[in-house]
Amino acid sequence: MIIIDGSTGEGGGQILRTALSLSLVTGQSFRMENIRAGRAKPDLLRQHLTAVHAAAQIGSATVTGAVLGAQSLTFAPSAVVPGDYAFAVGTAGSATLVLQTILPALMTASKPSRLVLEGGTHNPFAPPFDFLQKTYLPLLKRVGVQVTATLERYGFYPAGGGKFTVAIEPATRLASMELIARGTIQRRLARAVYSAIPPSVAARELRVIAEKLGWPNESLQAEPVSQSAGPGNVVLVELESESLTEVFTGFGERGVLAERVAEKVVDEVREYMAANAPVGEHLADQLLLPLALAGGGAFGTVKLTRHTQTNMDIIGKFLPVDFNVQAKDGAYRIMVTHRSLA
Repeated sequence: MIIIDGSTGEGGGQILRTALSLSLVTGQSFRMENIRAGRAKPDLLRQHLTAVHAAAQIGSATVTGAVLGAQSLTFAPSAVVPGDYAFAVGTAGSATLVLQTILPALMTASKPSRLVLEGGTHNPFAPPFDFLQKTYLPLLKRVGVQVTATLERYGFYPAGGGKFTVAIEPATRLASMELIARGTIQRRLARAVYSAIPPSVAARELRVIAEKLGWPNESLQAEPVSQSAGPGNVVLVELESESLTEVFTGFGERGVLAERVAEKVVDEVREYMAANAPVGEHLADQLLLPLALAGGGAFGTVKLTRHTQTNMDIIGKFLPVDFNVQAKDGAYRIMVTHRSLA
């Protein structure tokens, strides 16, 4: 049994999610202590518990300690069973992170699966649905997996109540992938999505983006949402290059000026453009697992974050892979190699 200290590295829920994913794929059991010890509110929260229960259900696993507030748990999987599943977080906790926990096992399973997930689709602490749909899932297609996600209802923080469906066509073998050069930017789009708040908020956000990035009106889009459980606002900037589409996100908050929300997104876009690397900092740690399962690959990224470094450590406990990191021209190149093929 693999023993994992959840307080190491970034010390958050990603350690648990990656361990669950790889436990399902490899069939190896693990025990985790000090769950989320690096967070202001440590231990198992609702969204993490939903991920554990989802993994246990599709993997016919035996789990001990999976309760709200738990500091440790043991997870022992059996066979992964593809099929139709529905999982609900029950709060604004991220349903997208629940998907990312069980997706590696289902995308390498023997048959297709269909999922219905409910909870937060757009909150400040997780990848929004748009990132999955436009950035992450198209990259999975390149390694051989066809995953289609459809948003049924927005779930903004703090109300939650969102819903989306996912259809997974698995691959018998994953292909390696390289994302080294970004290439030219072919399309730019800034979207200000809002629900039950004044339209002027979206207009102010888009005005900042237009002024600071020099984008024309045709690259700006205000999107009112009528179906959501509560008010919300998210700014989504999409940059489509020859290599991929990256999505940058800012979330409206009570007491925070709309201009400030947009400025933070602008700063992230500028940093990405200056680095001349295809993979943003949030995508980097999420690409590691599919490349490790494929047996290899490489990508260039703007930053080497603690999330990325921690994910390397956890993946290395389950799979015989090595990660080689090289700093170059203000960016980083990460290479994934399988020891048995080296």
